Amino acid sequence: MPIQPDAAVAEPLLCLPAIGSTATAEDLRDSLLASAGHEDGFRIDASEVEAIGQAVLQILLAARADAQASGVPFEILNPSTAFLERVNACGLASALGLPEEEIHP
Repeated sequence: MPIQPDAAVAEPLLCLPAIGSTATAEDLRDSLLASAGHEDGFRIDASEVEAIGQAVLQILLAARADAQASGVPFEILNPSTAFLERVNACGLASALGLPEEEIHP
């Protein structure tokens, strides 16, 4: 399923799929590239994430680094517990601009 921007908001909002795997990473990359010229930066909704793989995390890290280098905002909104658990387990919260939290299921 392609990752679609949310047309109901002024800024692009990319919604991560429930299962972020190598198979969905290319769609995410393409969506981020399509949004790259938007001056308001990147807003990524992670509320539906049930599982997220290394390829998706790498793309998110690269997108945040590019956003920072370009001086545009990069924000992950409503991260699910599964998203936060994986990001924290990999030690990537700070690199993705998220607070490091201890998650209790």
